[in-house]
Amino acid sequence: MDPQHLELIYLIIAAAIATYATRFGGYVLITQLKNIPPRLEAALNAVPAAVLTTLVAPAFVYGGFDVAAAMLVAFVIGLRFSTLRMLLVGWLVVMVIRYLVV
Repeated sequence: MDPQHLELIYLIIAAAIATYATRFGGYVLITQLKNIPPRLEAALNAVPAAVLTTLVAPAFVYGGFDVAAAMLVAFVIGLRFSTLRMLLVGWLVVMVIRYLVV
């Protein structure tokens, strides 16, 4: 096997071990606490917004006009309506822009 491929395999294995070790360690840490300190609770509450931002921001910046427009429209629709409507309207905006503009 090519040494480059072997290094990549080792890197993937090491990343998997690190991921599972941090997840398991976090679980053990939380289960050992009788009361979660307020600062830790605030940090844990911020995780979903941080993850969402890391997923959405690159697509918004580098995805093109159609993706950015769909995200903005979906955001506005999402403030008022259900998630399913938001997804359908966002998808529709992308399709219309791609059909008419691109």
